[in-house]
Amino acid sequence: MPLLTLLLVALIQGITEFLPVSSSGHLILLPQLTGMQDQGQVIDVAVHVGTLFAVILYFWTDARAALFGLPRVLRGKIDTKGAFLALCLIIATIPVVIFGIILKLSGLDDMMRNITVIGWTMLIFGLVLYWADQSGKTEREASDWNVRDALVMGVWQAISLIPGTSRSGITITAARRLGYKREDGAKLSMLMSIPTIIASGVLLGAEVAVTADAQAAKDGAIAAMFAFIAALAALSLMMRLLRSVSFTPYVIYRVILGVFLLVVAYT
Repeated sequence: MPLLTLLLVALIQGITEFLPVSSSGHLILLPQLTGMQDQGQVIDVAVHVGTLFAVILYFWTDARAALFGLPRVLRGKIDTKGAFLALCLIIATIPVVIFGIILKLSGLDDMMRNITVIGWTMLIFGLVLYWADQSGKTEREASDWNVRDALVMGVWQAISLIPGTSRSGITITAARRLGYKREDGAKLSMLMSIPTIIASGVLLGAEVAVTADAQAAKDGAIAAMFAFIAALAALSLMMRLLRSVSFTPYVIYRVILGVFLLVVAYT
């Protein structure tokens, strides 16, 4: 695959994975709007791995605590902060895994990969994010996260499997409606992405493992590296900006892109 295509896919995935603008929607749009070669599932898996390492590195303290707490959860012991965090992340991931399997088995996941769907979801859920961000209270912190909130945010996260919705966008929307501060809601959303990306990576990886060759593996490694760098930069910038800026700039971008896509789709 041409290096330019790998670079574009990696940059799009890396930059948009953690911003509330839908990485999957942008990746679907790239070949449809530009006529470029579709990157295929091997590259999709690779760039997801790159963004996974970026979020783990950025939130290393929390990710490490959850990892070390996981064995205690499996033994039924929720007696440390890390174990409780691991439990909440597991609960938050269950809805998206169930919904993902349903979409995969029914074939609906492929049917929704089109400009019309992405245009509507980009527009609608952008406005929903604006409503939640402007009306939600800002009194709760990430340390207040509990099992109930994890389940609620997990159900909202499942909706993100509809292309154009944005996993980070919909979970941040849920967090703001639950009263979490912008930066804390974004942090919870990013932590939720870790098991979700792992789950999707395992699902896609199982499909491509038998078909990947040496060249595909090389392309995937290059794409993963670029995606890692782009994701780490985008994540760092967004978390810094949230200390003083709302989600309105992302909403404006979503509305403009959504309207453009709907015009293209219906004309």
